[in-house]
Amino acid sequence: MRIIVAGGDGFCGWPTALYLSEKGHDVTIVDNLVRREIDNELHSNSVTPIASLQERVDKWKELTGKEIKVYEGDLNHYDFLSLVFKNERPEAFVHFAEQRSAPYSMIDRKHAVYTQQNNVLGNLNVLYAIKEFEPDCHLIKLGTMGEYGQPNIDIEEGYIEIEHKGRKDTLPFPKQPGSFYHLTKVHDTHNIMFACKIWGIRATDLNQGIVYGLNTEETKKDPVLANRLDYDGVFGTALNRFLIQAAIGHDMTVYGSGGQTRAFLNIKDTVRCVEIAAENPADQGEFRVFNQFTESFSVQELAEKTKQAAKDLDIEASIKNIENPRVENEDHYYNAVNTNLIDLGLEPYLLTQDVLKEILQEALEHKDRIIVDNVLPKVTWK
Repeated sequence: MRIIVAGGDGFCGWPTALYLSEKGHDVTIVDNLVRREIDNELHSNSVTPIASLQERVDKWKELTGKEIKVYEGDLNHYDFLSLVFKNERPEAFVHFAEQRSAPYSMIDRKHAVYTQQNNVLGNLNVLYAIKEFEPDCHLIKLGTMGEYGQPNIDIEEGYIEIEHKGRKDTLPFPKQPGSFYHLTKVHDTHNIMFACKIWGIRATDLNQGIVYGLNTEETKKDPVLANRLDYDGVFGTALNRFLIQAAIGHDMTVYGSGGQTRAFLNIKDTVRCVEIAAENPADQGEFRVFNQFTESFSVQELAEKTKQAAKDLDIEASIKNIENPRVENEDHYYNAVNTNLIDLGLEPYLLTQDVLKEILQEALEHKDRIIVDNVLPKVTWK
């Protein structure tokens, strides 16, 4: 299958591109490399050293004989995107190419506007490119479980049956996004749903939980193929931050009470979920939603798990609750449905102590690269 992976230089996109290539697909990466520029802007870095994208794909070809083509450019530039579609004629378009950090979108007006423009308009360009050049192309869009918020009812997969004043209908599940970033994903959802209805596009929205883990079988083939590991208060997820804080002897900083509960999955499951979606495409005109996660944890539970993993490696880690820089419910009901991908064959990798220790050991190996000033939050919602 001819597959474009947009955002293929990123934390999720890079291992996905390698995995799909390893499985025999004809993979093309499209990326504007802005994530690397943001590292410079934030005076941050990946804990793991990251080779250039060209070095990465060259090493992959050297090791496997498989070529991954690269187009460096921006989805917001429609002439560029049109050229990619004309040249590659994708059968599936995997869309990771969005600014993915909630804190980044909340820095100030400029970053909120950038996030909205980059994400919403770039996705709209993709929809028009599919309509104009490859109407049978299957859009596999990475959404987020954060679109739903934390409602006091079970979270269904995209849709919910409502009975109101004696009448019933199946409607999109209500959205309660928690940042300008999460709002872009909601706008994407509405635009894709509309495009499917009026143009007959086929699309799968993968509402992904928070991804943890670092390596896949493909990224472990050579250090040049290493995946990035973010840890700062802007791009580092809570679990990554806790692991890096433990590695350098810093308190693991839990925001507020730590009762905030979210959905999680291993990076190995991310790549498999994309493959499942590609191999089982949506029907023409269908907008399909899969909740892409395997487990749920509170922030406090993650800190406790990290503390135990550190202890197993003879590291004394401590937990400290600090003022929450976000505006969010800290103690709430959370129960989400995730049956579609399981029914299609997903066999989850779960969050075990061995998984935590593997990431922690990687952090210890590159401990000298960690910028201590970056492990605390610097962006506030208020």
